[in-house]
Amino acid sequence: MANLPSGNPRLWALNQVSHRQTRQFDWPRNADGQYLRVTDIYGINTFSTKAMKEKLSKQTFQKLQATIKQGKKLDRSIADEVAHAIKEWAIENGATHFCHWFQPQTGLTAEKHDAFLSFDDENQPIERFSGSQLIQSEPDASSFPSGGRRSTFEARGYTAWDPSSPAYISEEPNGKTLCIPSVFISYHGEALDHKTPLLRSIEVLSKSALPVLKLFGNNSDRVVATLGPEQEYFLIDKAYYMLRPDLIATGRTLLGSPPPKGQQLEDHYFGSIKDRIQSFMQEAEFELYKLGIPIKTRHNEVAPSQFETAPIFEELNIASDHNQMVMEYLRAVAERHDLAMLLHEKPFAGVNGSGKHNNWSMQDSDGNNLLEPGKTPNQNLQFLVFLVATLKGVYKRSGLLRSAIAGSGNDHRLGANEAPPAIISAFLGEQLTGILDAIEAGTQAENGTEERIIGLSISHLPDVARDYTDRNRTSPFAFTGNKFEFRAVASSAAISPAMTTLNAAVAEALDDVYAQIKASLDKGVEFKKAVLEVVKKTIIETKAIRFEGNNYSEEWVEEAARRGLPNLRKSPEALAEMVKPESIEFFVNSGIFTKEEVEARYAVRVERYVKDVDIELQTLKELVKTYVLPAAYKQQQLLATSIQSLKDVLGGDAPEHQVDDLKSLSKLINKLHKLMDKFEELTTEHSGHEDLDKEAQKMGYKVLPAMLEIREVCDALELVISDDIWPLPKYREILFLS
Repeated sequence: MANLPSGNPRLWALNQVSHRQTRQFDWPRNADGQYLRVTDIYGINTFSTKAMKEKLSKQTFQKLQATIKQGKKLDRSIADEVAHAIKEWAIENGATHFCHWFQPQTGLTAEKHDAFLSFDDENQPIERFSGSQLIQSEPDASSFPSGGRRSTFEARGYTAWDPSSPAYISEEPNGKTLCIPSVFISYHGEALDHKTPLLRSIEVLSKSALPVLKLFGNNSDRVVATLGPEQEYFLIDKAYYMLRPDLIATGRTLLGSPPPKGQQLEDHYFGSIKDRIQSFMQEAEFELYKLGIPIKTRHNEVAPSQFETAPIFEELNIASDHNQMVMEYLRAVAERHDLAMLLHEKPFAGVNGSGKHNNWSMQDSDGNNLLEPGKTPNQNLQFLVFLVATLKGVYKRSGLLRSAIAGSGNDHRLGANEAPPAIISAFLGEQLTGILDAIEAGTQAENGTEERIIGLSISHLPDVARDYTDRNRTSPFAFTGNKFEFRAVASSAAISPAMTTLNAAVAEALDDVYAQIKASLDKGVEFKKAVLEVVKKTIIETKAIRFEGNNYSEEWVEEAARRGLPNLRKSPEALAEMVKPESIEFFVNSGIFTKEEVEARYAVRVERYVKDVDIELQTLKELVKTYVLPAAYKQQQLLATSIQSLKDVLGGDAPEHQVDDLKSLSKLINKLHKLMDKFEELTTEHSGHEDLDKEAQKMGYKVLPAMLEIREVCDALELVISDDIWPLPKYREILFLS
């Protein structure tokens, strides 16, 4: 640091960034020098269907495929053969270790590596991997968030292989590891992870959807949820990142004056991708293709230095695993390019934050999308049933859906005129809304009898839905032709909690819709009439959840209140939805959670919220005391010395404008001191609480507003302190000079 320009690390970082060279990434070629196709490398690091066919006996392959594709219980008799095959494949591809890869309630992934190395009866080294090692492992459950379900003295927990998600090889700089996607449960079988309840919810959704399909003559044996998550993120130069303690500790900037130019020119979205970023994206996609992750789209997002990657949709469980891998690999590849990848929902004030749009639908075992309008009136009648059931689930469980996306980071984004509000509503588009309105109106509609209107409307649904569905970027839950886009999910979050809740809500609604239709049929009502009566009734019941206007407007907030829709602005009140008696009953009845599991997850989420804000407040204190105030004192001294020097040389009164500058600066410093004194009292008082609920309320409604007040003064100081004195990289540098 002794050779830094002007002794200021920030200026050193600027110099580093200005001399960065784009990392070259050469797409691999074959022996003839021709570039490999994506299809040549796609999935080469996964134990794919092709690898299974090559390594397994025909009988074992068929049994394993029945588990993977039909959801049948794993036949444990094949475990040893499968384990041997996976081991041989992994070793052939350079792996020396294996791990059970799972998703604890941290939002991240976890793994413990064990070598294949073992010893035979003659004490000779061999590579061994048994069926029992494949199926189960035993990490320490007390070291992960459990909401009090696991104490240190009862640490036993188990990871168990999930055959429906492909095992894969993780390539590290000096070796390779076989990763086995797994669930994580306690000694007594309680879910301690995100994957277990997600898998349960997928099964619940399938069981609820199949009877409805059978009403329409569809004899599918399974329904799965499908998902395509659009991942937004920021990329900044690593030199800036390393000089921002707030980004390192919290993922967001706690201070920083907005630059004169932000995103107001609207010139970044879909703009030309810079060479350095393009190189990063190409290398990241190469790594992800090898893992069988179907990345489809890459582009600049709205905010400067913000980007998005999006995959082709997959079965939900696999999409969930793949999204965790995407986040991990984007971060790792960014490091190679001297970039820092930021997943926080609001890393920079004043420009758009990041989300994860979850494009969700349902698909039967024949590959038919159940939210895809059909080509016949009967198919479209089925589509309408699944459409209104989804609306019913979202309407009835909107509070729980809001709780599923809660978190300290997402609170900064939701409702900030850049992202959907905290009010859950659904958007269908003008044409589809018109069809539902016509069904509701029945004989009162313009074009004739109810049946004629419905028949006419339904027959045109394919064109209407695919070609004329509007785009409403302000809606948290929008129908986009053949899927719903849940736009309020946090960019850094695991997608499982939100999708588990959505699956459960729609399953509950499908059960109710089926029961109503079946009751009418049992009374001898003609099929089409019975279905339409239930569809019409559900349209009327769920009308409050449908909104086609501007979700950012204050008028919508007022209208939503009149409709009785919950507006849970902050995480503490949103998370409280989880433990309402009706919410616990809902989850328990669905079979996804026990009462104890719900309460434990609530405790984990609230504790995480409190800890996140606590880290932020401690970081802010450090920034103010060791960065902002020292810089302000230097500026104060500079002005005072200048004024005194002028008086000494010129004589007479001190120069008026410089004196005013010094007074203004001193006022800001004094104001900051007073705010910090109050903040110290507030946060010292907070540390004595033991009630996490009260602590969360205090963090959300007292600590965060106090932090914002402090930020405003610090940002004002940034604008009046000499550029060569200010120590923290500025927004205009971080966002535009990289």
